[in-house]
Amino acid sequence: MTEPVIRVVGLGKSYETAAGLFPALRGVNLEIRPGEYIAIMGPSGSGKSTFMNLLGCLDTPTIGDYFLTGSNVAHMDKDALAILRNRTLGFVFQGFNLLPRMSLQDNVALPLVYAGADKETRRAAAREMLDKVGLGKYAESLPSRISGGQQQRVAIARALVNRPRLILADEPTGNLDSHTSEEIMRLFGELNAEGITVVLVTHEQDVAAHAKRQVKFLDGEIVSDHLTAEVA
Repeated sequence: MTEPVIRVVGLGKSYETAAGLFPALRGVNLEIRPGEYIAIMGPSGSGKSTFMNLLGCLDTPTIGDYFLTGSNVAHMDKDALAILRNRTLGFVFQGFNLLPRMSLQDNVALPLVYAGADKETRRAAAREMLDKVGLGKYAESLPSRISGGQQQRVAIARALVNRPRLILADEPTGNLDSHTSEEIMRLFGELNAEGITVVLVTHEQDVAAHAKRQVKFLDGEIVSDHLTAEVA
């Protein structure tokens, strides 16, 4: 059996509040295999966003262990963590987070700047990924000249430019109409079919239905973990 791309053991996260320590996550255990397509679900305050931040190495756990492609990131220093994150993860957020005065091509190329790639390599890779999401002809345009759905496609191209093993998507259709949301979810399905592991956070059942597995959180704990009807 292949090694999990993600394995969390007894993962917990607590925050200091005026009322005392608040446990946002309580001893979560989960494995995600290469090529899976998982929806993380739950109401506001359930811990799903905290969990996603930990998976993305944007926060550190209070207790427990998190193994990303076999490396225990809970005990890594910031530099090693940044290198692993840049090589392994691609992020897609509800807000597209595109730089408004930078072309679409340069926005997509940003992760390669941090990776130290030369300009020619960056531009070629960015153009390839824009072509992949159907926006190559807009490479020199600014984000303000395209629609919200197209901006999210650019954000997905940016997430792909480092050829990550894993895409983390946090409410990726939250700012989009239903038709555009379907297009974006179809794109995630195509990427997963190519072998990329996809983990998305959503509170919308119709979005979660595109995933092959659904994991539901409540009060900082996993309360269900099952395959979707199409897969089961």
